[in-house]
Amino acid sequence: MREAVRKGMALGFGLAAASKEQAEKIIDELVKKGELSQQESKDFLSELLRRGEESKKELDEKIQSKLKEMLSGLNVATKEEVQALEKRLAQLENEQKQSE
Repeated sequence: MREAVRKGMALGFGLAAASKEQAEKIIDELVKKGELSQQESKDFLSELLRRGEESKKELDEKIQSKLKEMLSGLNVATKEEVQALEKRLAQLENEQKQSE
């Protein structure tokens, strides 16, 4: 399952990179045609990148939420739960050594 998530995220990042390059090409063409000034093109590209980052962040949050939901349905321990159990086990082992 982790591999599928990694592949999906890699695909998303690849698409984002390709989209940025495509957007830059389109904006450059608009500047060449005189439909956008250099400053307008910079502002427009900045806005596109900002929106892209916001979308990426939202997607990451949705993926994390969905993964947590799926894992909780499978009764898989979270990292925090495993760490708490490891800490408790270390305490019990320490108590046992002291009582011997």
